[in-house]
This record gives sequence, C-alpha cells and structure tokens, in this order.
Amino acid sequence: MTTPGDILELDVTGIAHGGVMVARHEGRVVFVADAIPGERVRAQVSDASKDAFWRAETVEVLAASPHRRAHVWAEADVRIAPSSRPGGADLGHIEIGHQRALKRRVLAEALDRFAGGGIEAPEIEDIGGAEEGWRTRVTLHVDADGRVGPFAARSHRVVPVADHPLARPAVAEAARELAGTAGRRHEGRIELVEPADGRVRVLERADDRPRPATKAQSGGGRRSRRPARPVPEVIRERVGDREFLLDVNGFWQVHAGAAATLDAVVADLLAGRVDPDAAHLDLYGGVGLFAATLGRLGARRITTVEASARATQHARANLEDLGVEAVTARADRFLAALREGDDGAAVAGGAVVLDPPRAGAGRAVVEAVAGLGPASIAYVACDPVALARDLGTFRGLGYEAEELRALDLFPHSHHFEAIALLTPAGRRGGA
Repeated sequence: MTTPGDILELDVTGIAHGGVMVARHEGRVVFVADAIPGERVRAQVSDASKDAFWRAETVEVLAASPHRRAHVWAEADVRIAPSSRPGGADLGHIEIGHQRALKRRVLAEALDRFAGGGIEAPEIEDIGGAEEGWRTRVTLHVDADGRVGPFAARSHRVVPVADHPLARPAVAEAARELAGTAGRRHEGRIELVEPADGRVRVLERADDRPRPATKAQSGGGRRSRRPARPVPEVIRERVGDREFLLDVNGFWQVHAGAAATLDAVVADLLAGRVDPDAAHLDLYGGVGLFAATLGRLGARRITTVEASARATQHARANLEDLGVEAVTARADRFLAALREGDDGAAVAGGAVVLDPPRAGAGRAVVEAVAGLGPASIAYVACDPVALARDLGTFRGLGYEAEELRALDLFPHSHHFEAIALLTPAGRRGGA
C-alpha cells in the first residue's frame, strides 16, 4: 500500500493544467512536481488519498531532459527537501523557451477538450522580464513563530528564503529586509507593492483566517463594534500617456509590463471594429484599463462594470475625460438588468471586453453577453481551462474565436494570459 513519504520511480510523459507533470505508476496517474516531460525521476508521494490519482514531488532526477536548467530560484531546487521549497516558480527549472512550449501544450489540450476543437493554440509570446525579475507585487507570510517568507509550494507553511529572484530589485530588497525581522512580527501577511513611482510600499495585514469564536463573541453580552478600516493609500500606475489611480491594495497586473502589453493587444484585436455610435461594455473593468482602450479606439459610449465600489470610484476619475459611465455591480446582475431594459439593443453594434477572474465568466455571463449581440468580443483570460469552457459556450451561441493570442506574463510559473477575439460566426474583418 502506497502512503505519503514513499518513493516512486516515474517516467514523466506530459504536463497538466496547474504546472505539475504527468506520470503513471501501475496504471494510476501521478501528478509530479518539479519534473519535465521525457524525464525519469524519483519522486516522494505527498498525497495518496485519491483513487483516481496521486501527487508526488521530485527528489532526484535519474534521466534529465535537455531542457532542464539550474532553478531560477535556488531555494526551490530539487536538492532542497520538498517541504522547504517556496512556491511561485513551478517551471523555474525549465529553459524559458520550453516553458512556453509546455504552456502552449496546456492551452492546446484545454481548447481541444473544452472548446470543441478546431482552435489552434498560438505561440506564447515573450514580453520580457524573465531574466531580471518582473514581479511588482509580492506577498509574504508570518507564522506563529514570527518566521517571515513565502508559503512552501502547495501548502500554507512559511519557508524563510534568502532571495526573491522573480521580484523587481527594489521589491526583492524590501523582502530581504523583512526577513531580518523574523521573530519580531505578528502572525499574518505582508504585501509588498511597487507602483510606477518606484517606491515600495509595505502593507502589513493581521492573520485573517477564520478562528473559533470565544464565549464572549458567540453569544450574550454587548456586541463590540468593529474598528473602521483605514482608507488605503491611493497610488498611480501608468499605461502610455494615461495615469490610473487605484488603492495600494487594489488589483493591478503583477508583471511590470503587463498592463501596457494587454492594452496594446486588445487595441490591436479590436482595431477597426469600434463603431463610435454604438454602445460598448467593459465587464470586470477594475479601474478602467480596457475602457480607456475602447476610448482610444474611438468609442464614445462606454460603460465599465466592476463589483468593487472603490475600483469603480477610481475608474470614474481615471476616465472622466472620456465620459465613461462607471457602474458598481456584479457582471451577471448588470447584464440581466441591461437585457430587461431598452439599452441592451444598443450593444448589438458595439464591442464588449471581458476580463473575468480566474474562474472565468461562466455560462450565465457568456449567454447574457451573446444575447446582446455585440459585433465583437475581446476576452482576456488568466486561466486556459476557464477560457476554453467559455469559448465552447460562445461557440454554441454563434460566436467563433477569430483570433487568439497568448502572453507569458508570468515567467517561470505555469500561469499565462490569453486573449481571444470573438465575432458572430460567418463574420470576419472590421466594422
């Protein structure tokens, strides 16, 4: 009987969604970390609780792939005990070009399985940053003993590290300084943020994991009022000649060049397709990045929709010169109300930009968007399986992926971004 801690010799045959590789042991699938397809490795079982598959961590490479390199993060190398390897660089042991080939394979398999096939996966485009560090935002954690560091891969265990090679130099230096304060901090997390001005902000957060209520908290007595949260600092980011205000703890792309690259790609996909007289939607709009893209392409009637009231407030200020309507609402609820009113028909000649969270837009939102009949849809995705599922739904509703691009916004990790241009079946070309 196989149990956690057992060592298996495995022939690695493929890559799975999520950055782990695929092998088999006596017919059972084993998802193994820190390997490369084509290798033979010794791996330590970490989870044997499932009937369908096990999980394991590479501890020795018996036959190495020609694409194996010294790990970009030395403290995550296979020579380090699996329990002490920091997470966040799960492809860091693979030559960068082969990382992108493997990511393309993941995208191709997702498209074949969930989107109905017939959509060719594009090459993963290099946007830079793989060598010099690209993360402008890093989250560290402090455990009960005051240790400061990232979580170990696939766990919530803090592992102190000496360096952060994926981070921008100033962020890495700030993280090293924090590591020197171990034992003097309270349990929680620390977020490091480097906005456009280059000054790193250090945001300390108390541990917000749920804890059992005390007797006083769970009943009886006078309920204490929670202290008001302080208003976060407002920082500035820049894309081209436009500044974007946002809260220091609000969402912005992690890669230093990501926002400008995504703006350029969406603009390229929608070039010649934006009817100035039509209504256009920016869903999951954040602080207005893609609404600004639509405005630059000539749109005059733009609505950006975002569930965060603070982000909507910033979007309204960021896009004041474009006359954008910024709405605080969940995308599904906004679309349902739009279809019930008279404004939905105006979107029929317009463009919709979708930039949903990792789980994707989902069937309800996809059906609502397609029901409005937009002339073009730009779908920005950070998860290939969620993208493929939503593309499959769009195809069933008469929209085809006319063009698909993929960007390596997260070098040395399994993450990447993909952007699809969807148009009604049978319609090609600009407006």
